[in-house]
Amino acid sequence: MCKSFPTINFIFEYNYLMMVKIYTDGSAKGNPGNGGYGIVLKFQGKEKEISQGYRMTTNNRMELMAVIVALESLKTTKYPVAVFSDSKYVIDSIVKKWVFGWEKKNFKGKKNEDLWKRYLKIHNKFDITYNWVKGHNGHPENERCDVLAVNAADSGNYLVDSFFESTQSKE
Repeated sequence: MCKSFPTINFIFEYNYLMMVKIYTDGSAKGNPGNGGYGIVLKFQGKEKEISQGYRMTTNNRMELMAVIVALESLKTTKYPVAVFSDSKYVIDSIVKKWVFGWEKKNFKGKKNEDLWKRYLKIHNKFDITYNWVKGHNGHPENERCDVLAVNAADSGNYLVDSFFESTQSKE
């Protein structure tokens, strides 16, 4: 009889409880158009929601902004972090290490350079795992983030995405 199973289960449960879980989603009404992001943070049985709208942006910018703002909002770096997003753009760019290649080429020809640079300034502070979840598929936290993002996009309470708007006026 193996007596190590309870210990293994305890260690797994402890590690899971001591992990910060971040769920994110972005939305844009038109692409570009007004948009928003939604975040659900979970840690040790506590939950916090964050959302914000922007007057002119894109869906990809809001997807990436959600991850950045979530990481920036963490008060400590001592716990592992799991990020859950339905954005293949964000998850693949990080997991497949495309963003690091873009950085080496100074983001030449790449969109969202400002946000990727902002992401790169913070990501190394954490031990992060990235997880893609299928959007609009009944995942409770992803569905909640979608509601937060859409409501932020519709709120009329918008920040100005200055970098995006200034680059749009040049095109």
